[in-house]
Amino acid sequence: MIKDRVVESSHPQVPLRPPEVVMRLARMGAFHQSRLSFMRVLLRRLKRDRWRFDRPIWRLNEEGVGLATYRATGAERTYTLVVFSHDLPEAQRSDRVIAKAWDATFTLFDGDPDETDLKRLSEAVPLQEAGRISERELSLSRANRSVRLFEYVVDCLARGRQPERARIEPVGYLMRTTAVYGAGKFGAADREIWADRPEFLGSFLPEMLSVWLIRAFTLDLVEHLARCRAPNTAIALDPELRRRFGVGNATGLGMAPFLVNHPALIHTWIHARETALARVRALPEATASAMTVFRDRLARARINARDWKSEHPVQAARLVALRADLDRLAAHLDGQSSEIRNPWDTLYLWAEADLGLEAQEQTVSLIIEAHPDLVDDLPNAMAADETANFRIDGKMRLSALKRILSETYAWALALDFANPVAVDRLWYVSEEKLEPRLGQRFEEPLEPYEQPLAPGRDAAALWAALSTWDPGDSVAAFLLKHAEHRHIVRRAQRVAQLPYAEIRDNTVGADLFPIDMLRCKLSFFGATKFDPRSDRWVRITMYQGAPFPCELAAMDPDDLAYPPLDEA
Repeated sequence: MIKDRVVESSHPQVPLRPPEVVMRLARMGAFHQSRLSFMRVLLRRLKRDRWRFDRPIWRLNEEGVGLATYRATGAERTYTLVVFSHDLPEAQRSDRVIAKAWDATFTLFDGDPDETDLKRLSEAVPLQEAGRISERELSLSRANRSVRLFEYVVDCLARGRQPERARIEPVGYLMRTTAVYGAGKFGAADREIWADRPEFLGSFLPEMLSVWLIRAFTLDLVEHLARCRAPNTAIALDPELRRRFGVGNATGLGMAPFLVNHPALIHTWIHARETALARVRALPEATASAMTVFRDRLARARINARDWKSEHPVQAARLVALRADLDRLAAHLDGQSSEIRNPWDTLYLWAEADLGLEAQEQTVSLIIEAHPDLVDDLPNAMAADETANFRIDGKMRLSALKRILSETYAWALALDFANPVAVDRLWYVSEEKLEPRLGQRFEEPLEPYEQPLAPGRDAAALWAALSTWDPGDSVAAFLLKHAEHRHIVRRAQRVAQLPYAEIRDNTVGADLFPIDMLRCKLSFFGATKFDPRSDRWVRITMYQGAPFPCELAAMDPDDLAYPPLDEA
C-alpha cells in the first residue's frame, strides 16, 4: 500500500482559508494554474534531474502517416512515447469520446520498446478503448488536428513564411487530445506500479509526460509535412513562435465526478494550494526579488487574459471582469508602499475584498509564484490512498456522527431538497461509452440509474433519518435498520478529518454549472485558456509556452508558464 506523504515544515503561516470559502464551485471554477500544477512540477523535476530526450524512430511518409517514438531517459528509468499517425478522413473527425478514429494515437511505454513491442502496440493502440494495452504501458491517448490552425501552419511553412501570431494565440494548439487514460484503464499499469518513483510523486504525472511529448510530435509533424510538400521553400517554425503552441484538450462531463469520487485526493490538492498561500501571506516583508517576480508575472497574466478568448456568455463575462480586475491590481500595486507590514497578506485581503473570483484566484497563483523556496516541497504530498479509512466505524455514537454532519454539511442541511429545483439534475452512466452523464430528473426516466454523486442531498437525508434515534446509539445499530445510508455514513466519517475533501455546493441542483468542476481539476493539471463550449464541456490548452524536450536543459519552465512580455 502506498502511504500518503506528509510534508513536515517549520514555515510559519497564517490560518488557511476555511473550506466554506474555498470549496464553493464558483470559486473552484475560477482556479488558475500555479507552481503546484502537475505539468510544471513534472518539467521542474525533469530539468533538475537532467533527463535526456531523443527521437529514436521517425517512420512517417509524405502524408504524415506512420510510426514515431520519443524517448525520455533518466538516471534510473526510460519512458518512450509511441506514436501512431493516421490518415483520418474528414468525415470521421470528431472530438466526441464516442469517436472510433483519430489523426494520431499514443501510448507511454515503460522502458525502451523493441520491434516486438511496437508490433503488439500497433495492433492495440489505434483501437483505443476497443483494444487493450499492458502493464508495460502507463497511458493511452489520442488526438485530432486543429481544423482552424493545422493546415494553415503547414501551408505557411511550406511557402517559407512564419504563421501570424495573431492567428495562433486565440487557439494555441495544432492538435487536441480527446482522452489521456492512465492508472490501470484498458490494461495500462496500475498506479501502484509507478507511484513511488521520484519523477512521478504526486498525481497524474505519467499523463502529463505523455502530453508534453505529444506536443513535441505535433510540432515535428507540421514541419515534416511542410518539408514534404515544398522541400525547396519550407522552413521551420521560429523557436519563440513554436513555443506558443501547446496541446489542446476537449474535456466533458466524464471528468466532473472525479472531484466527488476522490475526496481524499482532492483534499491533498486543495490543502497544498491553501498551505502555499498561507505560508507566503505570513511573510513579514516582501523581498525586492520576490516583488520583481510578482510584478513580472502579473504583467504577463494580463497578456494571457487579453489573449484568452471564449464565446460562452458566462466565461466571456468573467474574462471582461478579469481583465479589468488585473488592471486594478496593477494600479493598486503601484500605489502600495514598499514599507508596508505583511505585504502579501495585505495584498491578498485587498484582492478578496475588491476583486471578482477570477482575479482573486489569479492573485493566489501569482502570490505563490514568487516564493518557490516556500512552496516547492508541497507537490510531493499531493497524492492520497482513497482506500484508507474506508471501513465504517460502527462503534461511533450517533451524537458524534451528527456533529460531523452539522460541521461538514451545514450548507446542505439548510437546503430544501423537497423542492424540485434542488434535485433537478441527476448523474448516470451512459450505456454507449460507460461515461458519466448529467440528466434532468423530471424530464427523463433516469432515476433507476442514478449514481451516488450528491453527498449534500444524501447527508441531509441521513440527518433526517437520525432525528428519531437516540444520540447514544451506535452507528452499527442505526445501519442495521437503515443500510441505505451506509455510503454517506462512510463518506462523512472519512471527510471529517479532511476539510477540503467535500464540495460545499449542491451537485444535483438546477443551478449546477458542471464545468466549474472541470475547471478546478484542469487547473491543477496546469491547463490555461479555459473555453467552455457549453455548461458540460470545455476546451483548454496545455503546455503553451513551455520548453520543448530539446530546450529544457537550457530554459526555466516556470518562467515560461506565462506569455512573454515582449509580445505585449
